[in-house]
Amino acid sequence: MILASTALQEALLALKIAFLVLLYLFIWRIVRTVGRDPRPSQESFVLRPAPPAGGEPAAQAQTPSRPRLVVAGSQVLQVGSELELDSTSFTMGRSDENDISIDGDEFASARHLRIEPRRDGVWVHDLGSTNGTFVNGERIDGPRRLANGDVVSVGATDLRFDE
Repeated sequence: MILASTALQEALLALKIAFLVLLYLFIWRIVRTVGRDPRPSQESFVLRPAPPAGGEPAAQAQTPSRPRLVVAGSQVLQVGSELELDSTSFTMGRSDENDISIDGDEFASARHLRIEPRRDGVWVHDLGSTNGTFVNGERIDGPRRLANGDVVSVGATDLRFDE
């Protein structure tokens, strides 16, 4: 009886030690992962305050415009409407969970693409869509930097990038 009790205590002690080792390994992995950010650092666009309503036209003409996407063709979004880009990225697709929903565009996926402004430009990422994302008629497989005048096709929706 004493021998069985001693063996049981040794087994429980071994399990406690194994649990503590696994717990410390888990915490070490978390600290290591958090310390190493895989995304490149980003600088946000500097946004200046909007001019007053009765501002001078000459001052407004000199103010550089922010990068934006202009709807060039769509069955869902109003043609000519503009999406101004700031420092935050956004997603686009049929699902209501996207920042910009194009529900009704039957050729767009639920989560179709992500637009990501960075310090080195504005990038478009396809999020594994079924029909693909196209820039100037060319299907993109990875992240792609947009240039002034590029047309991004999301399903049946075309967006022109203006800097």
